[in-house]
Amino acid sequence: MKRRIAPGAVLWILVGAAYFLIPLIATLLFSLKKPTTGTCCTLANYGTILHDPAFWKALRISFVIALETIVVSLALLIPTVYWVNLKLRRLRPVIGFLAVVPFVVPPIVLVVGLLALYRGAPDWFYANPYVFLPAAYVILAFPYIYFSLDAGFRAIDIHTLTEASQSLGAGWWTTITKIIVPNIKTAAVAGALLTLAIVMGEYTIASLAAFDTFPIYIQYINQNKAYEPAALTLIAFGITWAAMVTIAIGGRRRASAMAGGAH
Repeated sequence: MKRRIAPGAVLWILVGAAYFLIPLIATLLFSLKKPTTGTCCTLANYGTILHDPAFWKALRISFVIALETIVVSLALLIPTVYWVNLKLRRLRPVIGFLAVVPFVVPPIVLVVGLLALYRGAPDWFYANPYVFLPAAYVILAFPYIYFSLDAGFRAIDIHTLTEASQSLGAGWWTTITKIIVPNIKTAAVAGALLTLAIVMGEYTIASLAAFDTFPIYIQYINQNKAYEPAALTLIAFGITWAAMVTIAIGGRRRASAMAGGAH
């Protein structure tokens, strides 16, 4: 017997869909207006953005920084969360409290503190967006990565998996990379996707640190163009979703390959 969907549930689904789709449709229609007359329809606004070298430069910078932040965050927190859940469970409340701090401290306060902390650092660190910004964004991404990983570790029996792995002669590195990581792949991918979204949209730190990232470019277009910002918004939306889908698919394939290698 087929289960019927309640009319109230259908109504709320339609309301939710409208809440997300109506602004996108409105933005699409606005982005198709001609710059000279303001009438519809033209793709010239998209061409202006896509043929701008500054667009591709800013996009590349932000995307590389996002990947660096994801790699560093996962490399630091996967062993940490694993060890805390395995041996140091009393520290879970402490780390959980520390993970909430980035939510409390505004980004503008964080960047001012980091700029003061790193004052006098070598130019390769202080003046390089590929070094300075990931160091700041790892802090911003800490809550999202930590809580995602913590939920993933709590969903599996890491004690049994660890004991079984070590009883077969595996070391700690093999246990983490071949046994633990494939079992928390969903949590790791979720944290990575949240981090990507944060970095691709973070404006305050990049602005105060005077780096030309993708959000800075978006702000520049918003201040100097009429219809191009709408086109840029949809392009950014599509690129972010494409990158998130790519990371999700890549993470699942890599985890499946690692799991197959373990067998």
